Amino acid sequence: MAHMLKVSQVTEGIGALVEGVRLGGDMDDGSVADLRAALLTYKVVFVRDQHGLDDPGQVAFASRLGEVTLAHPLSPPGQAPRVLPVDSRYGKANSWHTDLTYIDRVPAISVLRAVHLTPYGGETTWANTAAAYSALPGPLRDLAGRLRAVHTNIFDYAELDEAGTNVMVCEHPVVRVHPETNECCLLLGGYAKRFIDLPNADSRVLHRMFQDRVTRLENTVRWRWREGDVAIWDNRATQHYALANYGKHPRLMHRVTIAGDIPLGLDGRRSTVHRGDSSVYSPLT
Repeated sequence: MAHMLKVSQVTEGIGALVEGVRLGGDMDDGSVADLRAALLTYKVVFVRDQHGLDDPGQVAFASRLGEVTLAHPLSPPGQAPRVLPVDSRYGKANSWHTDLTYIDRVPAISVLRAVHLTPYGGETTWANTAAAYSALPGPLRDLAGRLRAVHTNIFDYAELDEAGTNVMVCEHPVVRVHPETNECCLLLGGYAKRFIDLPNADSRVLHRMFQDRVTRLENTVRWRWREGDVAIWDNRATQHYALANYGKHPRLMHRVTIAGDIPLGLDGRRSTVHRGDSSVYSPLT
C-alpha cells in the first residue's frame, strides 16, 4: 500500500516539507512519483527524522530518482564511490552555486543527508532560478537568453593556464530550458567566471546583476538542519549556499547526485566542453 505523503509548502517561492515517508530503495512507486512531483514544483524538499538512513540506503533511495553518478567528476573510476562527504575540515561551500556546472552533464538532482551537525549555525539556503528568470523585466530576459557563460572549477580564472590536469571548463547558456518542466532557469552561480564575447569587467557587472535577482531573499528558503534531515533539490532549477556561521565546529554532510542532461539554451544550442573530460562521472540522460 502506498504511503500518504503530506507536502507542506515552506515559503511562497521555494521549498516544501515532506512527511509520512521513510526514504529508501524499497519505497513504493506511488510515493516516489509523489515526491518527484513535489520536487519539480517546489525545487527543494526536506524530509525529517530519517535516522536509520545510512550511505547504502541513501544511494538506494537516490537510485529511485534516476541513475546515481560517481561521487565527483574527479573521482577515480576504479574506486567508483557514489557518496561524496562534504566535510567542513576540508573546505566550506559558502558561495552561491549550482552543483558541478563546470562540466557539461550537470547533475539533475542532489540528495544531501546530515551526518554530523554543529551546535549552532550551519544552515543551507536555496534559491529558485526559474522564478528569478520569470521575474526579470522583458529586456533583461532577452539579454540573458542570448548570453553564454564559461564555468570552471578554478577559483581564479586568471590562473587557468597554469592549472593542472584536474581543470574542468564548460560553456553553458545563461538560460537553460528545464527538460521536465520546460521552465526557463538562470544557469550561473559561483563557477561562472565570464560571458562569451564580453570583457571581464562587463561580465562581472552582468553576473552580479543576474545573481542579485536569483538570491533575493524572497526567492530563497533557509533550512536549519536537525539530525536525521535529508534535503533533495532540483539542481537544474536552483542555486544553494551553505552558511559558514559555526566557527571551527566540524560539520559533515553526505551527498549523492543523479545524472542529468546537457543544458539546452533558448536558441537550441547545448553546452560545450572547453577543457576536461567528465564522461566517467555519469551517463547522459
